[in-house]
Amino acid sequence: MFNRRSIKSLFFIVGIMAISFACSKKEEESGRQLTGNPKIDKLKLPDGFVAELLYSPGENDQGSWVAMTFDDKGRMIASDQYGFLYRLELPPVGSDSTVKPKVEKLIVGNVAEPQVGMGYAQGLLYAFNSLYVMVNHNPNETFSQPTGLYRIQDLDGDDQFESVTQIRELKGQQGEHGPHSMKVTPDGKSIYLIAGNHVDVPEMDAYRLPRVWDEDNLFPLIKDPRGHANSRMAPGGWLAKINPDGTEWELIGAGFRNAFDFDYNEVGDIFAYDADMEWDFGMPWYRPTRINHVTSGSEFGWRTGNSKWSPVYPDNLPAIMNLGQGSPTNAMFAYDAKFPSKYRKALYTFDWSFGIIYATHFTPSGASYEASSEEFISGSPLPLTDGVIGPDGAMYFATGGRRLESDLYRVTYKGDLDSYTPMTEADLPQEAITRRELEKYHYDGAPAEGLEKAWAQLNNNDRYVQYAARIVLEHQPVATWKDKAIAETDPVKKIHANLALAHHATDADAAAMLNSLMQIDYKALSAKDQQDLLRTIEVILYRHDKGAEPVKAKLVEYLDPHYPANENMLNRSLSILLVHLDAPSAVEKTLALLKNAKDDENYQKTFTASSDLIFRNPQYGMDIANMLANIPPAQATFYATVLGGADKGWTPAQREEYFKWINNALTAYKGGRSYVGFIDRARKMALSHVAETEFAKYDEMSGGKLLTSSGNDIANTGIQPEGPGRRWTVDQADSVVQNLAGRDLVKGKAMFSAVLCQSCHTIQGEGGFIGPDLTQLGTRFSPRDILVATIDPSETISDQYHATVLELKEGGSIVGKLNDEDDQNYYISQNPFAPDVIKTVPKNTVVLKKNAEVSVMMPGLINRLNPEELKDLMAYLISGGNPDHAVYKTQTTGQE
Repeated sequence: MFNRRSIKSLFFIVGIMAISFACSKKEEESGRQLTGNPKIDKLKLPDGFVAELLYSPGENDQGSWVAMTFDDKGRMIASDQYGFLYRLELPPVGSDSTVKPKVEKLIVGNVAEPQVGMGYAQGLLYAFNSLYVMVNHNPNETFSQPTGLYRIQDLDGDDQFESVTQIRELKGQQGEHGPHSMKVTPDGKSIYLIAGNHVDVPEMDAYRLPRVWDEDNLFPLIKDPRGHANSRMAPGGWLAKINPDGTEWELIGAGFRNAFDFDYNEVGDIFAYDADMEWDFGMPWYRPTRINHVTSGSEFGWRTGNSKWSPVYPDNLPAIMNLGQGSPTNAMFAYDAKFPSKYRKALYTFDWSFGIIYATHFTPSGASYEASSEEFISGSPLPLTDGVIGPDGAMYFATGGRRLESDLYRVTYKGDLDSYTPMTEADLPQEAITRRELEKYHYDGAPAEGLEKAWAQLNNNDRYVQYAARIVLEHQPVATWKDKAIAETDPVKKIHANLALAHHATDADAAAMLNSLMQIDYKALSAKDQQDLLRTIEVILYRHDKGAEPVKAKLVEYLDPHYPANENMLNRSLSILLVHLDAPSAVEKTLALLKNAKDDENYQKTFTASSDLIFRNPQYGMDIANMLANIPPAQATFYATVLGGADKGWTPAQREEYFKWINNALTAYKGGRSYVGFIDRARKMALSHVAETEFAKYDEMSGGKLLTSSGNDIANTGIQPEGPGRRWTVDQADSVVQNLAGRDLVKGKAMFSAVLCQSCHTIQGEGGFIGPDLTQLGTRFSPRDILVATIDPSETISDQYHATVLELKEGGSIVGKLNDEDDQNYYISQNPFAPDVIKTVPKNTVVLKKNAEVSVMMPGLINRLNPEELKDLMAYLISGGNPDHAVYKTQTTGQE
């Protein structure tokens, strides 16, 4: 979620050393007035909206605020991520800017500072005359409470919280994938709460999603090579409903990665904003940040490592909007805001990484919704944490997290408001009504009448209705519908009834289920129904593989004629099944697909293109830019992973072809941080199937010698920092580099490469051309000047190398390097690794052009270096690579 560093140094891509200490160009105005306050002027807002900076907790030693709520007296309560709760009396909307909030630190319970009585919250909710606090914390001397849900109350009427009740400790791995946000349910009687995938699903009193979840994936398992979430298994993150006392718990849905927040619309439909795994970028199982419609009993298919379910699988539900890369932190509707009706109905989702508040608009469609998004507010840097609509109708949001500088903003609308008509259930399509009727039977012991109602909808063309019907079946006694599922003659009903049965059957039922499914005329099915059939077969084989043995040969005969298909997702499923079944042609056909695979550009297409994010955040910008210049072929990578698990059907020529592809994939493409590790694990799986006498040959052929010992990275044969590094400050570093006599040129040049300077800068004709040539650096700037520009690159920014922000009339903004302009257009480069790719932006679409406030260089590059390594780097920069420079002579030689 949050990212740690000084906020003004965080954003924009690594590589350009902003060392020319010229003042930034004055912002050009066209449409709105700038205030002179950089924390306000950096914000892009829609016409008519105004932002105020109300308060800066960091300037008052009050931490970094990540959660907020309003109490019944209209006061805001906020939490420092690593400390206390604070209560604020806010100045009324329209107050003079000199009027500041009154801020009170809440000392909860019988503790004395520096102890914290209650805090460390990643979720706050004031309801039922209580403050509910979602703590994310390992107990220590400062704060004794573990991760879990707490209720604090003022029982003696002194306007202070003295009563602390632990509703439930939540087990798992403490951290930012823990328990998160809460909302009062639409009926005002209960509480919804959401948790990430590092929290175990606690024991519930009821389960709308039947408690039969499993990994359900025959795709060869590769857990994250760097260890993330390796011990976390199904069902991932979850959403539940509890009563005010927390004595009754009901699971609503699961399968999230790390959905930090959610909200429901006017008719009670829930939407959750789920996170991506940026380390998986470029991999076929990567899933962008997305908005999910969380229906009763829903499952969204997060699984560890490479085992995430495809959104096309029928046993989970798809996103209704893929937003793109980012770090979700907040989701809220604005029905109580004093905004135009369009914006009152929108769902606002906060992306911490790239500083964007998205407004997503929903239109009922079938049993769910169609969605469209826009960039509502953005800024760089703007590490968004939490937000809420206040009782005054204003939007409040905070920035910060991970001890970053934290600010509290208020957003209001200054124009005339139109009439607002809330949506009601009467406005919903018939499919939505049908889904809701079915959901009334989503509990164990539901009336038997639900079975027939559900059966009638198993072949409904609406995916959400079909899903809800299957969940009804799974809450009915299996004995009452098992035989009916196997005997069903309607092919679509048969598929979904047997998918339900696979979750509850035994090995003894496997052959009967598969034989029943093989009665279906595969060619007569739509592509969607073919996909559902293949997925149902996969789940049966995963759960009941031993029971399926008698019919596996027959199953190969049934599936093999349809492989390959003309559709990528079908080929993925067919490759998994036929390799698992040891089909004689599986390796040959899959290897042929590997050579000619083409990715589907529309698969999980995102609202925000990755290229539009590069210049917003240096922490991720370099990786994104590098990946987009060398993006891996996802479909081919999928086949390569499937083949890694194939132990039969290989010829020597096929082995050679496969391992040469792996070798090329390791060096030709750049994915997320785990890309090399995933390819290496597929490589090692394949190597485990070769003869011992051939292992060394294929190991070298597949690139084994290219890799580090962990297999997670391409080995760097040059000199690397030994460390230990430190978080260098200018004063610390300056004191170290006072004496640079007798330094090592070779090591200095190696450090210049190791800390990524050479990726973007040239010295003596070697290096990149994204940033300025540094050969003459030492003739123009002192060592301290160089350190300031390296450690705090946003202190002053050269005109030549700043990024440009273009705010668009239609909403949103474009950030990049302004290469050129003419009377009609701006010409923007958004990827320094592909500088020839230029976006043309017509000037008549731009409302404001301004310089970005932060350097396009990432800070902290020298933090890997120990003092001696820092000296060698500084000597290399000052000398410009000249071996005859004084820094390479000893003091004695210099004196002579």
